[in-house]
Amino acid sequence: MKRVYLDHNATTPMRAEVRAHFAEALERCAGNPASVHAAGRAARALLDQARERVAATLGVHEDEVLFTAGGTESDNLAVLGSLRAAGPGAALVTTAIEHSAVLEAAAAAERAGQRVTRLAVDSHGCIDPEEALAAVRTSSAALLSVMAANNEIGSLGPLAELGQGLEALGKLRPKFHTDAAQAFGRMPLALRAWGIDLATFSAHKLGGPLGVGVLYKKKGLELTALQYGGGQEGGLRPGTENVPAISAAALAFELAERERDAYTRRMRGLCRSFWDQVQRVLPQARVNGPDPAQDARLCNTLNLSLPGIDGRVLVARLDLEGLEVSAGSACASGSLEPSHVLLALGRTNDEARAGVRFSFGSGNDEQDVRASVDILRRIFSPSR
Repeated sequence: MKRVYLDHNATTPMRAEVRAHFAEALERCAGNPASVHAAGRAARALLDQARERVAATLGVHEDEVLFTAGGTESDNLAVLGSLRAAGPGAALVTTAIEHSAVLEAAAAAERAGQRVTRLAVDSHGCIDPEEALAAVRTSSAALLSVMAANNEIGSLGPLAELGQGLEALGKLRPKFHTDAAQAFGRMPLALRAWGIDLATFSAHKLGGPLGVGVLYKKKGLELTALQYGGGQEGGLRPGTENVPAISAAALAFELAERERDAYTRRMRGLCRSFWDQVQRVLPQARVNGPDPAQDARLCNTLNLSLPGIDGRVLVARLDLEGLEVSAGSACASGSLEPSHVLLALGRTNDEARAGVRFSFGSGNDEQDVRASVDILRRIFSPSR
């Protein structure tokens, strides 16, 4: 049985070119990049090259790129590091549909006495920029954190509008963070033009290795470290860098950006084809998030509620039939709670538990679409 993998938002399998580069880097990198001998200097050179390549791909300076162990660590450092640098009582404004890496960091800050405002979203998962800016002004926020693209439903954050509005605040302007882990390589990003101060990325969403995150930190911006040890990564992320994985990640970033336009067109076509075919065989299916016919959404992501069955049960049944998908975020896939994202859209508990995410990648094609729809048809209409 040929299996179909439609869970690319959880992780995208490592690209062949990246895997080959990773293996080569493992052979080349025998030293610690903090060591001064020849092996250490070779590792340092590879690390420096990776930082330069990622920076060039993001359109930022190499001194503004920090390597971490993943998107979650990058989010934690951006959110908690900013609030702690701002001092006791600092306020955060974020949204109700952020990834748990941001929302749990926000909850930790709240327990420590800092103020958190969680912005509501509309039925499509979008925030009102004016409401966000009003919340920033009212709370005198030290940080605004709005994700670029939602990992469950594919809605986009109004980053350009927010950045423009924040500039008008002058000295009262807070730091501006975006979780762009799902966005990079799937939509245009303009960090400087949008006034982004901090941005989070994850290599394994791009066909890079697991365990490599990137945090863009605008030069001169103050953060407080959350870990203690050596002085690696500007003193903000102590610990020996995983140089071979970071080097492979840099290649994944380059390839994702180089192929972005073609990738976006193809993924949008697959998503729309999938939804068109699902509607014909399962007219009871409901889209969670933006209309698949619109361009203002993440190109590869479709979240559906299929009434009458819990999403986690459906995921297990689909897996037995050879189709691999997720019920919400992979980081929360074992949770018994309904998706916080779908609840924020106004779904009931039962509707939120019925949500299933289909996320496409470069390895998928129209044959995968047809096979996936056929599996859904067999499960919901076994007699047909």
